[in-house]
Amino acid sequence: MRILALGLLFALLAPAQDLVVFPETGEGTHAQLTRRLNAIGQEHLARRAAAVAAIQTREQAIARQNAVREKILRLLGGLPAERTPLNTQHFGAVERGDYRFEKIIYESLPGFHVTANVYRPTAGNGPFPAILMPVGHSPEGKEGERTSAIALARKGFVVLKYDPIGQGERLQYYDPDLRTSRLGNSTQEHSHANGHTTLIGENVARYRVWDGIRGIDYLVSRQDVDPERIGCTGCSGGGTLTTYIAALDPRVKAAAPACYITSWEQLLEKLGPQDGEQSFHWFLSEGLNIGDYVALFAPKPWLIASTIDDFFPLEGARQTYEEAKRFYSLFGAADRVEWFIGPGPHGVPLPTRETVTGFFLRHLRNGEGDPKEAPVELDLPETLLVTRTGQVNDSLQSETVFTLNRTRAAAMMPKRAPIGGESDVAALRQRLRRDIREAAGIEGQPGQTPPRVTIHETTDRGTYALHLLSFPVDEGVYVTGVLLAPHASGRKPAVVVTDARPKSAQVAPGGDLDQLARAGAVVLAIQPRGTPETEPVAANTLVGDFQLAFRATLVAKTLTGMRASDILHAVDYLASRGDVDPARIAGLGNGLAGVYLLHAAVIDERIGRLAVQQTPALFRLAVERPIHRHLYEIAIPGVLTRYDLDELTAALAPRRVTWVNPVDTAGRPLRLAEFRNLYDYAMEADKKTGRAGRTEVQFRARRDGIGKFLGLP
Repeated sequence: MRILALGLLFALLAPAQDLVVFPETGEGTHAQLTRRLNAIGQEHLARRAAAVAAIQTREQAIARQNAVREKILRLLGGLPAERTPLNTQHFGAVERGDYRFEKIIYESLPGFHVTANVYRPTAGNGPFPAILMPVGHSPEGKEGERTSAIALARKGFVVLKYDPIGQGERLQYYDPDLRTSRLGNSTQEHSHANGHTTLIGENVARYRVWDGIRGIDYLVSRQDVDPERIGCTGCSGGGTLTTYIAALDPRVKAAAPACYITSWEQLLEKLGPQDGEQSFHWFLSEGLNIGDYVALFAPKPWLIASTIDDFFPLEGARQTYEEAKRFYSLFGAADRVEWFIGPGPHGVPLPTRETVTGFFLRHLRNGEGDPKEAPVELDLPETLLVTRTGQVNDSLQSETVFTLNRTRAAAMMPKRAPIGGESDVAALRQRLRRDIREAAGIEGQPGQTPPRVTIHETTDRGTYALHLLSFPVDEGVYVTGVLLAPHASGRKPAVVVTDARPKSAQVAPGGDLDQLARAGAVVLAIQPRGTPETEPVAANTLVGDFQLAFRATLVAKTLTGMRASDILHAVDYLASRGDVDPARIAGLGNGLAGVYLLHAAVIDERIGRLAVQQTPALFRLAVERPIHRHLYEIAIPGVLTRYDLDELTAALAPRRVTWVNPVDTAGRPLRLAEFRNLYDYAMEADKKTGRAGRTEVQFRARRDGIGKFLGLP
């Protein structure tokens, strides 16, 4: 039975057209991997649901809470051990009749400034109950959703409304000339910053949660706040933070996240992973779901606020509510978890706001007060500003997640043992094989049964045949590629190529693959799994295909690990062919795919000489420089606590590795002296083992053929 049907859009006279293999279902390669990762996620979720359903006693529920708390903190990267001085600065107050708002700055970490407004009643001295109010993903930060804060202040609450990172006065990638972020909106800022933290095995939410916890520290330090009556509420991204902070800070006595609570069963299928802080690596494989945050709060009062037309799936909110209600019942508190569905789309309409206010009146003010809102006239946004310029970046030269993570990464990266001889190289290779399998999740061993390759179309090009092919690598997941097989008889050298570019661009007459085939090499060029066959996903954004990367890491996989495994399958196929000399298989990786090739080559010694072209030189450049491009497509959580790419290069000895036109993690070219300085470890290892020049850097001119970097004519 034929598995794939061909859609061949190719002509020698029109090389810009695409060579594409479409499955009979119309599902492209990107959709295949998305579906497969979703299925794996659902398997984890089903096991977790069964484990939660098996909890029958309060003691078992408490044990679950303790285990979940440990996991969430570990996946977050832990919280800072020390509560450093807040160094709170006050910048005046604005009186508005029955309420006023103050303007403050506190430091959640040394030099990491948090801009905030404090709303409080004008009548009475307190102590009042207090509400921490993180806000959603909007550029205005604390300026947004002010009606909620004012309504609560009028009802007798002190409300702290602060700017999350990447919003309001706390842009992390602020350009003072443009007077805006260099990256775009707040979700871009969060996900970009999360790229830095990923490489040391943490999540940007670590800093977002800590900002809120330190906000509670500020609230309880006030004389007009009752530290035993602290609540937390926010919408969207503020609902996310409310969920995290309430689950992790025991001082929160009542929580009401709005337009966030759903379930991963629904998210995977309908919306997908959202921005950086909403998707923790290994979250599903660790047996977790959004409902676990609610369960951590039991038996304290929790309100799930939804809207009927929210993009966060309402069915997921129902699933989480029902599970939470049963969990709360084990504490005799089923009535303390509530669910309200308001009208309209994503947001906090008046009925939702009044429901949230009523919830806090009941649980933090003994039911005193009417939740009905009175009309309010909002101040101009500039009235709320705390800093002189409107940004902590140029007003206070504030630390950013990037600068904090850079310092943290420097302390976490292991000190390298010097290489003095062959035994050290062998020990390095052995360690790296273990580390990259564990960290990247590379599956399979070299020399397995060759994959079942399907040839879909063959075009004769004179001295060689061009075959369009595919082969399966997982359930319903295929790798597509092209095979260039010279007509000459006998065994020939071969080159395995990995490249994310469209196949039509790779096989253009006169291009690299054409040159290699005309030089007499069998060439197998694959687009590894999940790579779109035409235009890459999010090609014009800095973060790239972060949704697919998040889907992978949620279930303890990585794009690098899966795609390196595809290269192992490709080598198995080449080595099985009668026209290939298995002792002469070289490797060529283009762009980000060069990272996949380096990982595969450490595992598979059949890959001989290597060339990686326009490939990022080191992971660590992404924590040493603020801007990176498409990092998620190569990122491995925690990789810098284990190894970097120069160590992989060193471990490939005695095989020659040529870096052709190397770049940094933003895709910018590296100069010769710069690369040699970055690769001092590998090059010094070569000298110590008598192989000076084995690791080389070459700058390719247009007239240069790729073959010379692979030892071919």
